[in-house]
Amino acid sequence: MSEVIVGIDLGTTQSAVAVVDSGFPILLADEDGRALLPSAVWYGAGGEIEVGHEALRRSGVDQVITSVKSLIGRRVEESGGRLLGKGILKTSAGEVTPEEVSAEILKRLKAVAEYRLETVVSKAVITVPAYFHDAQRAATKRAGELAGLEVVRIVSEPTAAALSYGLDRLDENAKVAVFDLGGGTFDVSILEMREGVFEVSATAGDTSLGGDDFDRAIAKYAAEKLEVDFEEMEELEKVRFVSEGRRLKHLLSEESGGVFRIPFTGEVPLSLEVFEKILQPFLDRMESSCRRAMLDAGVEVEDLGSVVMVGGSSRIPAVKERVEKVFAKEPDLSQHPDEAIARGAAIQAGILAGTVREVLLLDVTPLSLGIETMGGLMNTLISRNTTIPCKAGEMFTNAADGQKSMKVRVLQGERELAEDNWELGSFEVPFEPARRGQARVGVEFRIDADGILSVLARDVATNEDVIIEVGSAAVDVNEAKVEKMVSESVEYAFEDMNARVFEEARLKADELIPAVETALKQADGLLEEGEVQAIEGARTKVLEAIKGREVGLLKSAVEELDQATENLAALLVEKATQSLFSSSQD
Repeated sequence: MSEVIVGIDLGTTQSAVAVVDSGFPILLADEDGRALLPSAVWYGAGGEIEVGHEALRRSGVDQVITSVKSLIGRRVEESGGRLLGKGILKTSAGEVTPEEVSAEILKRLKAVAEYRLETVVSKAVITVPAYFHDAQRAATKRAGELAGLEVVRIVSEPTAAALSYGLDRLDENAKVAVFDLGGGTFDVSILEMREGVFEVSATAGDTSLGGDDFDRAIAKYAAEKLEVDFEEMEELEKVRFVSEGRRLKHLLSEESGGVFRIPFTGEVPLSLEVFEKILQPFLDRMESSCRRAMLDAGVEVEDLGSVVMVGGSSRIPAVKERVEKVFAKEPDLSQHPDEAIARGAAIQAGILAGTVREVLLLDVTPLSLGIETMGGLMNTLISRNTTIPCKAGEMFTNAADGQKSMKVRVLQGERELAEDNWELGSFEVPFEPARRGQARVGVEFRIDADGILSVLARDVATNEDVIIEVGSAAVDVNEAKVEKMVSESVEYAFEDMNARVFEEARLKADELIPAVETALKQADGLLEEGEVQAIEGARTKVLEAIKGREVGLLKSAVEELDQATENLAALLVEKATQSLFSSSQD
């Protein structure tokens, strides 16, 4: 049996661990089915340490260390004031180095891998930005060692992305540009793929440029409009402004406008046009790096077969438009922006472990496979054209109080709604009745080398499994039917996505409205009449939007109801706290 070597993407805003299983790289998810770990660490005064999602929950209330990747291996003068003398960070528990903080993130990823693989993991390939200098690479390796990992290789992120992109293109000869814009770093590399060999011709970038900078730029713009000094703010207040900047960034990647809102401070409307103006200096720096990389590699835009975009910040439309302008071609968005680096690291790890060889002889899944989830939506577990054998899984929960079982309906197809895809089979997974969201059922799809799909569902509480074999339907599909399914997914893409967005917003509304009604009953006398009317009005808008199946109106109405009840939620928390204090006095 080959030794286990995992691939790790140690990212600025989020990290991931992956491994090659049956010739295919898969991300490993934690106990709650989350494959992406926020790169955040909290140190308590009593020596407690929390990492990832748990740490992020303390943001805005306590000091949480984020974006430590931008500090690792840097001198004090390079840190923008975040580092004390000798490269030290100050926390509630004392002083720590960026390597020690990074090690906590890596320890958590190591634990996730060991939980999923059910074996000790001691070796890893870790990715870094191509533009990381020797000190930064050495510091990353030290962080791995502090986490109990032997770092067998440090791999540049664009090379990892190219490996992920080129795994099913090993027989192609092509020059490819890889554009990687993450939370805190930016890289662009020109690579040449020749029969499975990946050679980096040139690389350029900026280790101090990424989505975090966009968040801060929006925060500074809003602070200026609100006539407050961003630089003079307390640290926790800065966190609140930057967090709201991040929310607006995500919103304006999909909508044409939004409002920057800080309770008790003020609101600033922000249009897409203004957002893109804020981004211009960053886009110009990216363009400069792209042109430098092409110049260094001695290539023209027409020499490039494709431009692969990865990194979470590559989702921003203005970024995509600038990339298309610079390279004179539509960018390739086939790689998952948040997962491609980790998958590439896993492939490199697989090569070193001897588990990745010639995988091109293996078949692929002609259509995506998944299950039906709440709202009649298709949740894809294995995407179309995934090399087999492969496996993928996710964690699901009960949708109603007292629910005794979950129906797993196995689907195949490319449409957003379950009813538009093909059902391959279904079965019930029984579990002990529990409150909504408390039961946990893990669902895993496996396709073997013969194309046989097996579906396993496990009740996490009892570890009891239900397994069915679907048969060769996973790959044995009439080609004409496949083409029809794919063409329909393109033809109805807009309608399908609208339907998905509506159902997701409706599900949120179905949770929110009963909660608001309960809260209003509990808030007797706490609210002004005007506030109650505003909440009731927002609630009515939500119900009317659901009735009229108005997607845009429903999203905005749900957001309006969310905002209208912010003060109500705060008052109820205060009331509960006072009640608890009073009872403790008695």
